[in-house]
Amino acid sequence: MSPEACSAVRSQPREWVDNAVRLIEADAKRSADTHLLRYPLPAAWCDGLDLALYLKDESTHITGSLKHRLARSLFLYGLCNGWIGENTTVIEASSGSTAVSEAYFAALLGLPFIAVMTASTSASKIALIESQGGRCHFVAEASQVYAEAQRLADETGGHYLDQFTNAERATDWRGNNNIAVSIFEQMQMEAHPVPEWIVVGAGTGGTSATIGRFIRYRRHATRLCVVDPENSAFFPAYSQGRTDIVTGASSRIEGIGRPRVEPSFLPEVVDRMIAVPDAASIAASRHVSAVLGRRVGPSTGTNLWGAFGLLSEMLRQGRSGSVVTLLADSGDRYADTYFDDDWVASQGLDPSGPAEVLSEFERSGRWS
Repeated sequence: MSPEACSAVRSQPREWVDNAVRLIEADAKRSADTHLLRYPLPAAWCDGLDLALYLKDESTHITGSLKHRLARSLFLYGLCNGWIGENTTVIEASSGSTAVSEAYFAALLGLPFIAVMTASTSASKIALIESQGGRCHFVAEASQVYAEAQRLADETGGHYLDQFTNAERATDWRGNNNIAVSIFEQMQMEAHPVPEWIVVGAGTGGTSATIGRFIRYRRHATRLCVVDPENSAFFPAYSQGRTDIVTGASSRIEGIGRPRVEPSFLPEVVDRMIAVPDAASIAASRHVSAVLGRRVGPSTGTNLWGAFGLLSEMLRQGRSGSVVTLLADSGDRYADTYFDDDWVASQGLDPSGPAEVLSEFERSGRWS
């Protein structure tokens, strides 16, 4: 056999891939870091303690949410692994913010993008995905999205980004301007630069994995709390030490919670989990929207519900310190759902009770 016959070439053309990576990196360079906002806690109940709450405002990304970081990482991961080339159809199982951001990056590279989702997905979210150049493909049940996305990838010779498996793999948790690096750098000049707690939700589990790993890598004393909505498998899996839990129902808080334990969720790097009622998430998103003078999304409400509880705990224990959580996206995306009283009632949810808890917290710092 000749030496020529012993060689083969399968990799994507380097010139196109090099330019694709350049385009994504150039896009990142054009974008400023997201703001770290100090949330106004009432001074009256601090009782001499120095307590501070910060919101990492991920809504200021060009595609409007925390998922912009994930989408960028998933595309770079696919490009550098040789899975995405000049004519690749890119596919994802998502009806939410991840698909919006991924559609943006696909358009940036001139690639077709298909988001696989249930037929019940809201018209407003479909419109957001399509506005970025994506195409929506519908299935009947939420459990079908994974297999259907893979089927489409096989059929088209495309690449299934698979956020639920690859989120924790695609992000460089040691650095590379990830969200954890950004938080700790922005906290450097604060009175308590190393937070007592960082509070996040879990959709893929990628954000909690990145932050939890980074905390350990940099040997910070910070603890990671993951908040979880109803119908999600993450909290019962964490509390029972299992990975085989399936709830059979979808989360009603968009962007977080899953009916199964996704591969990217790493419970070993989580210090505490808090189950948050859906009505409480909605009440908190509305409460915080009124305080900030701008709407925040429902998963931000979940985050804040957890953060408020931890702050009240610190207050009872007489401990000063800081807590950081995420403002994941704008509430303007949810004007016809979580901010619509009729829609909330149609879901069988009543946020009035949790709203009273929030009012008491604001008045006294107590948390019931």
